[in-house]
Amino acid sequence: MALLKPPRLLPGDTIGLVTPAGQVSQAAIDKAIANVRALGYDVKLGRHLAEVYGNYAGSWQHRLADLHGMFLDPDVKAIWAIRGGSGAMQLLPHLDYALIRKHPKIFVGYSDITALHLAIGRHAGLVTFHGPVAMSSPSDYATTHLLNVLTYPENEYVIPMAVENSRLAANEPGHEHFALRTVVPGMATGRLVGGNLALVSALAGTPYAADIRNALLFLEEVNEEPYRVDRMMMQLDMNQPFGSASGIMLGIFEGCGPADDGPSLTLDETTDQHLAPLHIPAVTGWSFGHIRHQFTLPMGLQARMDTGRQTLTLLEPAVR
Repeated sequence: MALLKPPRLLPGDTIGLVTPAGQVSQAAIDKAIANVRALGYDVKLGRHLAEVYGNYAGSWQHRLADLHGMFLDPDVKAIWAIRGGSGAMQLLPHLDYALIRKHPKIFVGYSDITALHLAIGRHAGLVTFHGPVAMSSPSDYATTHLLNVLTYPENEYVIPMAVENSRLAANEPGHEHFALRTVVPGMATGRLVGGNLALVSALAGTPYAADIRNALLFLEEVNEEPYRVDRMMMQLDMNQPFGSASGIMLGIFEGCGPADDGPSLTLDETTDQHLAPLHIPAVTGWSFGHIRHQFTLPMGLQARMDTGRQTLTLLEPAVR
């Protein structure tokens, strides 16, 4: 399927807010609305936005209806998930991928939204965006790279890592995992594929799985102990060997250190078991994940990682 890029976001456009996964509070909705308006855009709310069904934002039928409705609405130019959470996988067998391909739009989010990114990329061929959720408290770094990717089509766009994360690693106890680290040096080029490790591993072997062959695989996680990170990486590696990728980028795994009540490998020791034996470039601590200072990754786009310069370069425009 030919890669399809959505139209760029223009000043004053309308952004539709959706909750395709976890439930949200009214305070989170209000914050998301304020964030969109602060960027200079109008807002449209999903009809079932504030519903609650257990820990989900309403039934899967209502969450699906809101997502389809935003793709169909001619006034909505971009769709932004308010949060991740859990439940996005429930939508995958029911999504109308032909509808999405017929009405291509910018779709942004991360964490549990990974499931939707992978499914839409595989079955609709649309470039979507692994970036901040609408209820985030984005930094200038995050906002700049989000808007640059969504509004300015460039043949090459260089993304440096956030110096703020390196400062946290150097100066704040408990933030050592924010440090940039090269496990295998080099340069690699490929399609950007990946997202939240739990979701990428959960979808392995399904019709919605990530195809990491010759791709730049990027992974991030939050609040998982090293043994769980190891288990998820093992699941991925046994399904499609990491060595079949062109390069691997691990983001900042916030809250993924060992628990205090037993023996454990460190997070770095855990991930190095998988990355160090590879003959492809591999890094950790890059500026994406459940963090404030994160850059936006256009899924499916050709890009080049450079471990020496510590940059990711998008090799084609993400929007048209």
